[in-house]
Amino acid sequence: MTLPSGMVSAVYQETGVPSYHGNPLIEALPPILERKQLKDGLGGGIELRLADSYLDGQTRIHIISQLLDGFFQPLARHIELEAKISIILRQGYIGRNLATGDLSTHLQNGYERIKSGDLNAFRFEHVESTAKSMAFIGCSGSGKTISLNRILATYPQLIRHPEYNFIQIVFLKIDCPHDGSLKSLCHNFFREIDSILATNYVRRYGEKRHGVETMIALMSQLANTYAIGLLVIDEIQHLSVRASGGAEKMLNFFVTLVNEISVPVVMVGTPKARAVFDSDLRSARRGAGFGSILWEPLSQPGAEENVLRTEWGAFTQKLWKYQWLTKASDSISDELRNLWFDLSQGIMDVVIKLFVLSQIRAVVTGTERITPNIMKAVYHDELKPIHPMVDALRSGDPRGR
Repeated sequence: MTLPSGMVSAVYQETGVPSYHGNPLIEALPPILERKQLKDGLGGGIELRLADSYLDGQTRIHIISQLLDGFFQPLARHIELEAKISIILRQGYIGRNLATGDLSTHLQNGYERIKSGDLNAFRFEHVESTAKSMAFIGCSGSGKTISLNRILATYPQLIRHPEYNFIQIVFLKIDCPHDGSLKSLCHNFFREIDSILATNYVRRYGEKRHGVETMIALMSQLANTYAIGLLVIDEIQHLSVRASGGAEKMLNFFVTLVNEISVPVVMVGTPKARAVFDSDLRSARRGAGFGSILWEPLSQPGAEENVLRTEWGAFTQKLWKYQWLTKASDSISDELRNLWFDLSQGIMDVVIKLFVLSQIRAVVTGTERITPNIMKAVYHDELKPIHPMVDALRSGDPRGR
């Protein structure tokens, strides 16, 4: 048998947490990371060599461009996000213990739901779900997706348990469909499992005329067949209230995923997605069972603050080191740092783009250092599409977000 790529064999380790003891699905996961280990594990891997600053201009442009996808500076918000994901992933497995038969009970009850078409049906005593949901909201460019991908990369996606003849999917990440329908979202679930396990669930389940309830029952069975530890649903703002049958139906769908499938769900989206959860207090509570994380852009330090002790200061100071210019300055002037914030409004993706494009222009023009004039020119010439969003943030108008 050919094993899927990226699969590892289970190595069981004591976690130190009593409720996790004796649960192979938890004890096969990597150890819970300490803060320093986490920062080292999440940090970017771009090599900075002094000699590279003296290479020819075209070569340096390629080196500078690595920053667009390769730079990552762990901040306090990343530590908080990793901690929450670590908790909901492990706690979701408490009620699905491979060694005690709890998982088998979930499977048998799932089979009963498929057979009867009733999502509340169960054959054996119902095992309480320990899964939780979490909403993760932030404006476009705030680093949500790349942060999640970095955190998920600290886990193997597939773990093989030879002793139990079982394959565990630690996490599954799917995108919301652009047509905004729940049925298409279910199809994406089957498609992602097919892509990592080389199965054919889309053809078996997705191409038949099943309703959403039947789809959820089938998803539930697969979620327990492979003990999916965490389901991440990205771009949730694409879900259409009209295409999905109303906000209440959408919320019921996510609550059913957590309570009946027993899989923790992280819902990721832009502030447009908040409308679904903020419609009333009950909806907000159901949509974020383990709380919600709202990522605002980095904020500009106050006049009395030590800039290097703020997230904005730490992020820009680390990024500033990655220069391949012959006349690069060691420190950032107050004028340039203030301008950098004004033109980016703290949106991390824009902060990095401004820095990269300014470096490239400094190479092309022979200036060989980043100046306020270069940064202004780059913003006005090369970042026109984002001007409305930046202007809206600058003015405090939420409609621009």
